[in-house]
Amino acid sequence: MTDPRTTVVVITHDRRDELLRTLDRLAELPERPPVIVTDNGSTDGTSAAVARRHPGVRLLRPGRNLGAVGRNLAVRQVSTPYVAFCDDDSWWAPGSLAGAADLLDRHPGLATVTARIVVEPDGTEDPIVEELRDSPIPGPAWLPGPALGSFLAAATVLRADAFRAAGGFHPRLWLGGEEELLAADLAADGWWLTYADHLTVHHQPSTARDPTLRRTHGIRNTLWFTWLRRPAGPALRRTLHLARTVPRDTASLRAFAEAAAALPWVLRERRVLPPQVEARLRLLEPSQRRSKARSYIG
Repeated sequence: MTDPRTTVVVITHDRRDELLRTLDRLAELPERPPVIVTDNGSTDGTSAAVARRHPGVRLLRPGRNLGAVGRNLAVRQVSTPYVAFCDDDSWWAPGSLAGAADLLDRHPGLATVTARIVVEPDGTEDPIVEELRDSPIPGPAWLPGPALGSFLAAATVLRADAFRAAGGFHPRLWLGGEEELLAADLAADGWWLTYADHLTVHHQPSTARDPTLRRTHGIRNTLWFTWLRRPAGPALRRTLHLARTVPRDTASLRAFAEAAAALPWVLRERRVLPPQVEARLRLLEPSQRRSKARSYIG
């Protein structure tokens, strides 16, 4: 079985061996998807290793670490109707790309399909899966699964044209909760997002990561999203909640300082969401406050 509907996009930085494992897995998929890798300025020989072992992979080398914008760069090269993101430490299960494409084919109002995430090597479900299944957002009757307020890039297939029309990932957010802003803009454009329990992505978390930096970016990006898109009242409440609940440490202090320093451009770009989209975000707030999976943002 081959499936010409979906291109897989992977961003990477200095994780050569993990990326090669991911590309090996993707090459085994029955769908045989085209794959584009954006090497975000790796210095460990990543690009050369990919070119040798997977010559059919399209390799983009921007020369520096673009973060999530590396995905934007790759999507410009996508000619298929759908694009699947995965990270260099994750991979799609056989048949899941075709299953997501089937849902997007059948439901023209759907922009994203997020799969179940299985954490390797133990094969356990990621804690976020329960939250996706139990999303409190009401969706239209035609929606094939729970309606979501956001998505996880490494586990999602998107309609490529919708992604491009919404502007892709914001260049200032880099990495760490960067999906929330794009998800809200997709919803503002009239699209729906869903979770599909019968589709699977495997994730073997890399040991080559800086969890403190990721938490800093997560808090900062949550604040930026809040003031870029939420009305003043909810934005203030969310900010105060974060200030009360994030750990009292250097990472949190840095996140708030970076968020505050950006106030001039945030106010210039501020565009409040339509009331129906804001109402969905308010429904998510209680579950976000209880969430262990989102604990880095309070």
